[in-house]
Amino acid sequence: MPNELPASCACGTLQGLARDLGPDTGNRLVCYCDDCQAFAHFLGKPGPVLDEHGGTEIFQTSPARFELSQGADQLRCMRLTSKGLLRWYAACCRTPVANTMATPQIPFAGVVHSFLSGGRDEALGPIRVRVQARFAHGDLAGLTTYERILPPRNLLHFAGILLRARLRGDHKRSPFFDPQTREPISIPEVLSPEARAELAKAALAGPVREA
Repeated sequence: MPNELPASCACGTLQGLARDLGPDTGNRLVCYCDDCQAFAHFLGKPGPVLDEHGGTEIFQTSPARFELSQGADQLRCMRLTSKGLLRWYAACCRTPVANTMATPQIPFAGVVHSFLSGGRDEALGPIRVRVQARFAHGDLAGLTTYERILPPRNLLHFAGILLRARLRGDHKRSPFFDPQTREPISIPEVLSPEARAELAKAALAGPVREA
């Protein structure tokens, strides 16, 4: 049954609502890739974002399921490289929000867990898979669902979600892109190779856990 979840940055300036969420409308996973870890370090708050192995919990779904009710002017985005994903965050408190493609034509949003208020287990269902495990830190013996890359079953599941979203016209309804120009509502900040290297070094060192 579809569910709703409040969406908010840590300080409450950016708020909204996520509708029609559920295991059939998205793909809940944990990503350990070095880019997701670098993004958390870019924000300066890796502790609240990364788990003990350096993973970021993400719900992949259509951006049209999200409506922002206040604080949209605080949305910012960055790219780790000139061809990388757009990685969105709240400028007010540097809370990660979502990852999207550089164009709204592909109705994809990988929403970071910290932007969704409680009740994720009930609304989103269980974590389906843990990917990019080669970048994880520590002992993974207790994790039974990690993979090197996204398995075919998960790819097929999410491909169906993207196709249905496109057929519904969800690519025309995204809080991250201007509906007229189809450009990102915030000009992406592209990191220099030097800045990217510093973040890669921080990611390699592992997650910083807050006391």
